[in-house]
Amino acid sequence: MTLPRLCVSAMSGGGGKTLLSLGVVRILRRMGFVVKPFKKGPDYIDAAWLSLAAGQPATNLDPWFLPPDRLRSLFAYAMGHNEGQHAQADCAGHIGIIEGNRGLYDGLDVDGSCSTAELARALTCPVLLSLNCAKMTRTAAALVQGVCRFEPGVEVCGLVLNQVGSPRHETALRLALEAYTDVPVLGALPRLAINPLPERHMGLASYGEGLSQKAENILDGLADFVGSHADVLAVLAAARAASPLPEGKPFWRDAESSRPEKGTFGEDKFLRLAGGGKTKNSRKPRVGYVHDAALWFYYRENLEALSRAGAEMIRLSLFDGRAWPELDGLYLGGGFPEDMTAQLCASPHMARLREMAEQGMPVYAECGGFMLLAREIARDGQSWKMSGVFPVTAHFFAKPQGLGYVRATVARQNPWFAEGVSLRGHEFHYSRCEWSGEPPVAVLRLEQGTGMGTVDGKACDGLAANNVFAAYTHIFAPAVPSWAHNFMHLALNWR
Repeated sequence: MTLPRLCVSAMSGGGGKTLLSLGVVRILRRMGFVVKPFKKGPDYIDAAWLSLAAGQPATNLDPWFLPPDRLRSLFAYAMGHNEGQHAQADCAGHIGIIEGNRGLYDGLDVDGSCSTAELARALTCPVLLSLNCAKMTRTAAALVQGVCRFEPGVEVCGLVLNQVGSPRHETALRLALEAYTDVPVLGALPRLAINPLPERHMGLASYGEGLSQKAENILDGLADFVGSHADVLAVLAAARAASPLPEGKPFWRDAESSRPEKGTFGEDKFLRLAGGGKTKNSRKPRVGYVHDAALWFYYRENLEALSRAGAEMIRLSLFDGRAWPELDGLYLGGGFPEDMTAQLCASPHMARLREMAEQGMPVYAECGGFMLLAREIARDGQSWKMSGVFPVTAHFFAKPQGLGYVRATVARQNPWFAEGVSLRGHEFHYSRCEWSGEPPVAVLRLEQGTGMGTVDGKACDGLAANNVFAAYTHIFAPAVPSWAHNFMHLALNWR
């Protein structure tokens, strides 16, 4: 496939790639292109900003979850499923813009596994490098030389100089880079007195998909800024010059073959674990998912996986006051419930959550959703009652208590995941799970990650009760195909 694409990266986190990515995406959208944004790695906040800048939902691409051939298929699949208006005839075609994370070669280990460079190689994607040039001139050329020669298979197609102090500084940088490298300079962004993206998540309005007018103005300002100091047509040409995308394998494993995946429960085992008998009903099972100002961290692929498995997906809110429809299952994603504790405490749906759990309805909760199922959320010397499904407290702290990738093994029998199955996920939470008395029995044993904490010297995560499963760990459904399948078994059995 010939798919115009470009990856925006930097030397390190904080290197200006978010500002550049958002500006480029917004400008291309203004020009009439259908821009499909992507975010490398596990990230909901930057992905939400990219979505709003493009007017298209962002897709996460993560080598931690999928091998190169399936990442290529996910990329191509996402490029072909844009929403909204098509580009005008005189500038037809879609363009994929990928925002990297951390530094270009920063990965999980000395080999750089799961790095932005690894993703760029998998997608044969040219890299536009945002180079922080504060307080240097000729050294910039040495850095670019090193980046270009460090690993094979990474094509740095251009540079956008960042934090440029003056026209004289820009001239010195350009001369050095032209003399010692063959990488073209496609722009030079002056140093800004004020960070235009402070605390990015604070600009996100309710539902995590709409921005406040202030944030919309920020995006338009970034586009004006980047457009005034970068050659966007040259950036566009670099994206169009990307080589054809190599063939991949279906990233939806259920499209590969009809055989059950490892960890997928058969009917007999499922019914025994779920404790029920088989029922028949003509309609699809209804699975609700709370998507509001408190919970909005969802991979679109997770919701699609449930739809592909046969669910009718119903969006819910904890704050609208309306009664929820009849459901056969509930999915609680992540978000910022700690910022809305008073409203959550007053929500009539909190009692409904406990009632659903006690009745045996399947409920799956991740991170922020886990916090709603706790006895309370504690913060700044105060506490707010939650649904109380699990006898634990989610204690909020000023710094992250769990951050990064998770590798886990299912260590306890439950209706959601087969014992012994290995799971990969990620976590990002400022709360810590605390309890009094005997610690709860966790479902997941962690080889990597923080989770709920340590019990008997072992890191663990995931609590199960009846047909409820709750953990700090976020999963990516295409990498855990048994999840949606088993969710539907539980929902059908409940129905």
